[in-house]
Amino acid sequence: MLDLKWIRENPDALDVAMARRKVAPVSAELMVLDTLRRKIQTDLQEIQARRNEAAKAIGKAKSQGEDADALIMEVAELKTSVQDLEVQERVLNEKMDAALSVLPNILKDDVPDGQSEEDNTELRVVGDKPKFTFTPKEHYELGDALGMMDFETAAKMSGSRFVVTSGLIARLERALAAFMVDLHTAEKGYLEVSPPVMVRKGALYGTGQLPKFEEDLYKTSEDQYMIPTAEVSLTNMVRERILDESDLPMRYTAHTLCFRSEAGSAGKDTAGMLRQHQFAKVEMVSITTPEQSDAEHERMTDCAEDVLKRLGLSYRVMVLCNGDTGFGARKTYDLEVWLPGQQAYREISSCSTCGDFQARRMKARYRPQGEKGNLFVHTLNGSGLAVGRTLIAVMENYQQEDGSVVVPEVLIPYMGGITRIENKNNKREG
Repeated sequence: MLDLKWIRENPDALDVAMARRKVAPVSAELMVLDTLRRKIQTDLQEIQARRNEAAKAIGKAKSQGEDADALIMEVAELKTSVQDLEVQERVLNEKMDAALSVLPNILKDDVPDGQSEEDNTELRVVGDKPKFTFTPKEHYELGDALGMMDFETAAKMSGSRFVVTSGLIARLERALAAFMVDLHTAEKGYLEVSPPVMVRKGALYGTGQLPKFEEDLYKTSEDQYMIPTAEVSLTNMVRERILDESDLPMRYTAHTLCFRSEAGSAGKDTAGMLRQHQFAKVEMVSITTPEQSDAEHERMTDCAEDVLKRLGLSYRVMVLCNGDTGFGARKTYDLEVWLPGQQAYREISSCSTCGDFQARRMKARYRPQGEKGNLFVHTLNGSGLAVGRTLIAVMENYQQEDGSVVVPEVLIPYMGGITRIENKNNKREG
């Protein structure tokens, strides 16, 4: 949610900012609504003040034995006027909230211009791509040959974009998640949280998924939603709270299942488990002061990068252009891991700074030390990492010519000492 006071004082700047978001000018419409609403609020205050005066006059007239009928009639008429104006105010408030709720966040000045992901800027490339003496396979080919990745069985029970992993592949997926959470909590200062994966509508509104992206969400019959990312649950932990500045930054991490309908990706990445309706992710969320948020963005990105470095995976860091930056973000870094089977970099993490955009929607504030009044916190979120996509990356980068997969050294303790995943029979078990 954007600051209405700022919009009121900077209508032209709003339209310029929205133009970078490919949104048509909106300030004129907002100012008309705002002017009407403020006039009604002024009228309400004046009528309520007059009603209070008349009510006092009625008491005085009666105490002195004077006729108060005219005053009583006036108070009744004023009451009706108040009720009518309150209805008008409520309608205008709803219109204003609706108009503001679909406006994206204002981008930082250093976000590059561009139309789509093709225009994102490469910031750095880290690590060497593996060299193979054979043609590397994609993850689903490896998983099928190992007998530990089954899309057909998943499709029978759940439909497309689901997978059943088993045996050592399932264990490797679990090991990756445990390694990520341990790294973020033991070394990076994040507090591990096990949050709900079902939330109410207000939680999704708070982080910006609603109302704009409802078609991408799964809704239950009890009017709850399955989370598309643990960002929703973790960020809403400070919803409607006033925090002490001394408690900031607050850093949370969680390993959860996530659910997305992928409504806008029909026909895209249908092979394998790159784009699933249900997937696991380790999420990071930070709650900071405005002064801390830029540095926290760099820190969070570094935390996500460290996972890839320790796994020995080659990746690149991209700065998203204005045409590819998400609705609630001011600036986003994407980490793209190298997948030898596809011969391409693919997104494995997005780390975004949201400024006070989500905080305004959630009414999340903090109390600055030594100052009067409260300010909105800044929120940040990032994948640390998407577990399924990391599994894909490990399988493809550590594959051997015989179809086996070497376990990265850092994961061997999580695998109970197992150093290689192989199916000696080279066929599906069971």
